[in-house]
Amino acid sequence: MAASHSRGRPPASSQETLQDAAFDLFLEKSYADTSVLDITQRAGVSRATFFNYFEAKSDVFWVELDQALSQLREQLGAAQRSAGGLSPRMGLEAVVGAFESFAAQLQIHQVPFALTQHHMIGSVNELQASALNRFSLIARVITDFLEAAGHPTSRARAASYALIAAAVAAAQEWASAGTARGSLPLYVTDALLPVLQGFTPEGS
Repeated sequence: MAASHSRGRPPASSQETLQDAAFDLFLEKSYADTSVLDITQRAGVSRATFFNYFEAKSDVFWVELDQALSQLREQLGAAQRSAGGLSPRMGLEAVVGAFESFAAQLQIHQVPFALTQHHMIGSVNELQASALNRFSLIARVITDFLEAAGHPTSRARAASYALIAAAVAAAQEWASAGTARGSLPLYVTDALLPVLQGFTPEGS
């Protein structure tokens, strides 16, 4: 049986075909009762193809987040190179801009599955465990960048986690708004602005 592409877009790659097949099966059978073999059979590809894209079954939840991490590294690296030296405020603005840039790429019908369907698949604990490492990596990237922009280590670390938490809250609110949700960047900007203001040093 072919994947039904429940997120409203045709798959553009084997990775997306596998992701759609996995999500269909998680809804039908639960996360725990779905094996990698089940996913590959539903998608019509080999196990080797699955492991070309994913290290573990839980990784199918986080394609968008992994893309965000890759883009964040690239965009912050480019900001650092182009500006030469960044002020603390410029560093925060660059991080906010990177979040907004990624958010702008997600269309109204491209809501990450983990934001809307986790309660239906019996995998909340697995979701949290598989997400933790990724959020830690994102926090490390942001912390290092903000330190390079002149923030003390403790402040850079606190700002990075505050920015991530605000972005996640914005994404959750956007996802829960249904088909009338509008543009994700608007939610992200509203959520990140207080963090930007709160961590900008006085006089900057």
